[in-house]
Amino acid sequence: MSIRVAHITTIDLSLRYLLLNQLCSLQAAGYQVSGISAPGPDVPTVEAAGIRHIAVPMTRTFTPTADAKALAQLVRIMRRERFTIVHTHTPKPGLLGQLAARIAGVPIVVNTLHGFYFHDGMKPFWRNFYIMTEKIAARCSDVILSQNAEDMRTAVREGICRASAIKYLGNGIDIRRFDRRRIARQPLDALRHEFGLDPQRPVIGFVGRLVAEKGIHELLRAAQRLLTVAPTAQFLFVGPLDHEKPDAITPAIAADYGVAHACTFTGLREDVPELYALMDLFVLPSHREGFPRAPMEASAMGVPAIVTDIRGCREAVEDGVNGLLTPLGDCAALAAAMLRLLQQPTLAHTLGAGGRRLAEERFDEELVFAKVKAEYSRLLALKGQPDQQEVVARERTA
Repeated sequence: MSIRVAHITTIDLSLRYLLLNQLCSLQAAGYQVSGISAPGPDVPTVEAAGIRHIAVPMTRTFTPTADAKALAQLVRIMRRERFTIVHTHTPKPGLLGQLAARIAGVPIVVNTLHGFYFHDGMKPFWRNFYIMTEKIAARCSDVILSQNAEDMRTAVREGICRASAIKYLGNGIDIRRFDRRRIARQPLDALRHEFGLDPQRPVIGFVGRLVAEKGIHELLRAAQRLLTVAPTAQFLFVGPLDHEKPDAITPAIAADYGVAHACTFTGLREDVPELYALMDLFVLPSHREGFPRAPMEASAMGVPAIVTDIRGCREAVEDGVNGLLTPLGDCAALAAAMLRLLQQPTLAHTLGAGGRRLAEERFDEELVFAKVKAEYSRLLALKGQPDQQEVVARERTA
């Protein structure tokens, strides 16, 4: 009988785009894996990959009545399914999922920390509120796996957990999928035609959700500055609208900054590697990150990345190695960094090549999957339960 594992996220999009490869890797190792999230359009893709989906309505904002219902439903599911391991992701499931697992008597509870929601720029009440929820969630964990090292130090400093309760996991991507060498020229020509991009003009790209905390306002202000000295620059925004978030942004905002003529918004796309291949530079002026995937993807594609000098982004981009760091909220510095790489193509090429090397050394998602499996084996042994390899061996000899 395979060890039953549940991974919990708020929305199905996270299961599909952030976790699906990890879930498939665990399933291939013999675990019986389920994904739990709110229902949505990405569920069929998750199920088509062989991962069972269990729907629990959840929202990304705190809604006491709905959250209480979700908690009760999660407890019922966990008691019924008899999971050996529950593994939670993102703030809301990190709290509700771990509480439910403890109430239901799940033997092993793991949380991946994708980045703290609180930050120094928050109002004190809300910052303290989110720290309190993290403390409650941490009391339910057997181990917290942090995607970045700075969050580990923050967790200990804020009294969220002991240093022994949190471990470094890192983050990774499919570096085989994000490899410029596998991209043919024909689809790139088709994409340029689709979006009206001039192949003779530089393309500056952004990949992510269209929300203010990703630095969209700062990028558009920097675009204003850049276009006065580099009027041929084209800006390509790749990513979905996020109407659920209070800081959601629509493409119409480019007109408010007077740069709509230079901006193209693609929406959510499946051909993201090909879109990176169109870019000369990648930019992510985010306010808050755990360990962002987009700069890793850009690096794997050989595209130099310009990101904010904040925790998380500093793990994905080393200044002068695979990109440049700019101060949070400094639109002038962001514009200057973009202009520098446009005017110094040799430097841009060097940073792009450095990005691919860094991706091969540190950003391969298989490294992350191996750490997760090793942690499962350690916790199973600690709880006196056979690990998955032992279970498979017993089934073969039975």
